Amino acid sequence: MSEYPVQIGPARFANPYFAASGCFGYGLEYRDFIRPDELGAVVTKTVTPLPRAGNSVPRLQETPAGLLNSIGLQNVGIEAYLRDKLAPLVEAGGTPFVSIAAETMEEYARMAALLADHPSIRAVEVNLGCPNVDTGGDRDAAEARAVERITRVVKDRLPDRAVAIKLTPNVTDIVHLARGAEQGGADAVVAINTVVGMDIDIVRARPTFARVRAGLSGPAIFPIALLKVWEIAGAVRIPVIAVGGIASANDVIKFFMAGATAVQLGTLLFSRPTLLAEVKAGVAEFLAARTLDHPHRLRLSRAGALEVGDPASAILG
Repeated sequence: MSEYPVQIGPARFANPYFAASGCFGYGLEYRDFIRPDELGAVVTKTVTPLPRAGNSVPRLQETPAGLLNSIGLQNVGIEAYLRDKLAPLVEAGGTPFVSIAAETMEEYARMAALLADHPSIRAVEVNLGCPNVDTGGDRDAAEARAVERITRVVKDRLPDRAVAIKLTPNVTDIVHLARGAEQGGADAVVAINTVVGMDIDIVRARPTFARVRAGLSGPAIFPIALLKVWEIAGAVRIPVIAVGGIASANDVIKFFMAGATAVQLGTLLFSRPTLLAEVKAGVAEFLAARTLDHPHRLRLSRAGALEVGDPASAILG
């Protein structure tokens, strides 16, 4: 089965199937089910300048078609990550795509400088718009000028690594943010972060989460993510990495048709760690049946026909 290599900025990946941040730990938690080298990249659990304890429990609540989470970016902090977590992932054959979050430009600059000293880090994802923290969060992520400034601060210190900006969907116009990332020098944008929601505990007669709002992920948000990827891919020249609600190979095929360069598998891995194998096999079968050599040849034009490859009628069968 072909691995379908992809290029994002200065970084080349063996295949376009990545693990999403927050759903694969630091890269080894799933090793009994998925070898890290089976993924094009492991987008690690977001790290911050200092360790974070995260939010109080409860932190998770299942929904009929997804998962609400209020983790609060619990993590070991960037220095402990680089000291204790990075090397084991690399030794296991994983490709680190390190997710970071900070509250100030100075913190972003310091984190990027620390990452620059580690050549095994192929790429960095800047996690903007996490709805589960009191500082930063959607505030900066909703302002294109802030997105541009943050992007430039990180990219200036990591010129030889791929820098991807993860965008929030909790805005009126996500394309505006994507353009801000592109103007700041981003090599890619990641769409989408979780959708804000809440739940109520009817027994205790209070909101389920202490912070009230939480981030919704899983199949429920797939149609939202698909639209945002379509909109962004038609508006910027840099790659779009799609994430949000993937539950099957068909979902991945739709993301590629919408213009994605790569995809991230997330919430469904918790209940179905076989998802990666299913996606790889399903996409390969779909391409082979249409004599196409790469998922990127599935991309649709804005008119809805294939940009490259067979006519749309042949592709869609």
